[in-house]
Amino acid sequence: MLIQISSEYDLSHNIWLRDHCRCPSCYHPKTKQRLLNTFAISPKIRPISVEATNEGLQILWPLEHSSDPSHPEHSSSSSSSESAHDSHAALYPWKWLRMNSYAPPLHQTHSESITYQEEIAGPGKTLWGSGIAAHPPSVGYEEVMKDDRGVWNWLEKISQYGFSFVDNVPPTPEATEELIRRIAFIRETHYGGFWDFTSDLSHGDTAYTDLALGAHTDTTYFTDPAGLQLFHLLSHEASTDGAAPSGGASLLVDGFLAAKVLKDVHPEAYDVLSTVRISTHSAGDENTFVSPLLKAGYPILQHDFDPAAAAAAPISDLDAQLQTHTASSSHAPPHSHGKLVMVRYNNDDRSVLSLPESLVEPFYSALNKWHSILTSSEGEYWQQLTPGRCLIFDNHRVLHGRSAFVGQRRLCGGYVSGDDYRSRLEVLKKRYGGSVGSGSGSVSGRVGEKEGPLPRSVWDEGL
Repeated sequence: MLIQISSEYDLSHNIWLRDHCRCPSCYHPKTKQRLLNTFAISPKIRPISVEATNEGLQILWPLEHSSDPSHPEHSSSSSSSESAHDSHAALYPWKWLRMNSYAPPLHQTHSESITYQEEIAGPGKTLWGSGIAAHPPSVGYEEVMKDDRGVWNWLEKISQYGFSFVDNVPPTPEATEELIRRIAFIRETHYGGFWDFTSDLSHGDTAYTDLALGAHTDTTYFTDPAGLQLFHLLSHEASTDGAAPSGGASLLVDGFLAAKVLKDVHPEAYDVLSTVRISTHSAGDENTFVSPLLKAGYPILQHDFDPAAAAAAPISDLDAQLQTHTASSSHAPPHSHGKLVMVRYNNDDRSVLSLPESLVEPFYSALNKWHSILTSSEGEYWQQLTPGRCLIFDNHRVLHGRSAFVGQRRLCGGYVSGDDYRSRLEVLKKRYGGSVGSGSGSVSGRVGEKEGPLPRSVWDEGL
């Protein structure tokens, strides 16, 4: 069906439109789950009538007859009123049709003001280098602990910059743990849940030493790497031999900016690190051996799939090489990069590199270019943590490290799942920052006003 949306046209399949009806008979308004029996829709279904209304596209469909008596659509309650007319009315809002169009994807056309930076990292992201030291994002502990509006402000900064400080935190494990739980559950790993540790090698990981750590992301060896990571330096005292405390400065690098520089200056290297898979492991503890579900691993630069980019992507020499080696599991499909969503990089955790012969040299060349960008002083932000100031960062975007140190440091913190973080952010954004989907506004947030979750529409984005 060819649909005109404003001055643009989109082609949508009849079966796709029928499958996405969101009336109460087809889609549960509370659970936001499909009730319609997809498998009862005829592949050759055609509308009885189509009408453009102010609210959206009104379509009258012939009524399906489910062969599954247990399915809700088969029950008399969901079809009694429709069976008399042997038809089913569906309304599709214009905004929803445009947002979910696919032939072509109208939400990605030139009429949208999309910057090159947004093509790399998505909208709402501020890329930064060493200059961020002048005005790093930060919030106050009392603000975050007071109410959810403070949490929203905190999470918005993390989303925009990839990190944020929290100032005036009581220098105790208890206060730090309460702070993390303002976002979501703490993610348990083989390191435990909430950490409280020193450099005593209680776990077989370099983080539990006093050695320097280069810029890296954590848990690259998990199928789903940790989303957020929070650190709080509780104390840094003299060593047991009396040496004065020194060193231990924290390093942050914006991985999305580093990826943008790599793509600008070395586009073929960007393609290599977006396609070649890296296997990783955690094996320092005798009772633990962690490696991802996909034994070939994952690329250092991971992207969301973009159908429009895939259709328009030219075939490069690198693509041809990768297509030649489709039998190998050591690479992703030829490049058709959508939005960059994750940097997964820790060279120390890399397992044996298993690549086709033709990709070995291109990989090491690309890796060296990537390393040079990560270690450039222009992209490094160094900050000495102190008791009372927490650091939290997006482990899918910001790489972290530290300088070597002398003395006894006590550090506490924990991980939060990326899915839990994004869920909390989206719910609070809808409550305090305006509509996420269609038909829902923001609350005013006046003093004394009762605040609560806004109703989620069946047409909300992402459903």
